[in-house]
Amino acid sequence: MGKIVKRLLALDLKPGRSAFLWGPRRVGKSFWIREHFLPGRRARLIDLLQTDVFAEYATRPALLRERWDGRLTVIDEVQRVPALLDEVHWLIENRRGSFLLTGSSARKLRRGHANLLAGRAVRHELGPLSCLETTGFDLERVMTAGLLAPHFLSESPEDDLRGYVADYLREEIAAEAALRNIPAFAEFLRVAAIGNAELLNFTNVGREAGVSAKVVRGYYEILEDTLLGFRLPPWTRAKSRRTIRTEKFYFFDVGVANYLARRKPLPGGAEFGKSFEHYILLELANYRRYRRPDLEIRFWRTASGYEVDFVLDDMRAAIEVKSGARVHEGDLRGLHALGEEHKVRRKVLVCQEREPRRVGDIEILPWRTFVDRLYGDDIV
Repeated sequence: MGKIVKRLLALDLKPGRSAFLWGPRRVGKSFWIREHFLPGRRARLIDLLQTDVFAEYATRPALLRERWDGRLTVIDEVQRVPALLDEVHWLIENRRGSFLLTGSSARKLRRGHANLLAGRAVRHELGPLSCLETTGFDLERVMTAGLLAPHFLSESPEDDLRGYVADYLREEIAAEAALRNIPAFAEFLRVAAIGNAELLNFTNVGREAGVSAKVVRGYYEILEDTLLGFRLPPWTRAKSRRTIRTEKFYFFDVGVANYLARRKPLPGGAEFGKSFEHYILLELANYRRYRRPDLEIRFWRTASGYEVDFVLDDMRAAIEVKSGARVHEGDLRGLHALGEEHKVRRKVLVCQEREPRRVGDIEILPWRTFVDRLYGDDIV
């Protein structure tokens, strides 16, 4: 079991500045806030997960204005009372108030046309852990436990995942989205997790889950609105090879995806390879959150079967992921094909070999070396 050293998120709010901090439940937003803003009473916390606090502000949002004392005010799970954003807006405009607004779902805010402060609050995100934020990082264990902080630290992560799926994913998310058929949504979660990292196909998922393609499309939107998953768009510019234009879908955490799919990936198997690719994407996503919010991540696949897992920033880097301890010539075919089609500044294959090496213009990097260089701004 590993330990958490320090989250890499840097957020320093000066007087008169405000920010949104989004992230799924259990990524550690509340803990991070308590460590960074509450010591010494630097900030005032309004925790809307507390039922009495929620009841007060839900019935009378103006209490925020009446109780404002000039300090940075943190409103945790702000989507639970969208009307508070109008009061926040007023305090920013008229009192130069500073706010940190956290949330695990933008669904209510978007659907209710809530006041999102028109650019007056910078957007930040916190996701599952990076290996650089931990000690005792065990790659094989992470594939099943995942990288949500409580699960990563747990002595029995499977029990914690069971509770997370039952209490939050199936019940609370379904309630927030006003879903009537919770069993159908639960079955959708299983089928979607089995298809994690694959091309989106609403019809096939609907057939397996027993609902229509239209319903499936809505379910995927729920996962995106609640930050439980995201789409990866394809790179579609083509010179000679016809490219696939369908998006992929990934869950926000590798452990949650594997638990939902009832998988326990073992090294050397295809399921481990898929999970390893998923993990590397999550490191890229964290790097984007912490260092490069404008980083573009896509994948490249041709109709004839050539594929590169990730393409960054208009071909500044192309990254292929292989979970094996030994890379073979056939593992490089996608990068070679992409290089014939486009000018790629850097080609990298991430794997579990022990030492870096180079084959022609392709860098073969152990996964930990890749992550270190990524966060050292030495990949893109």
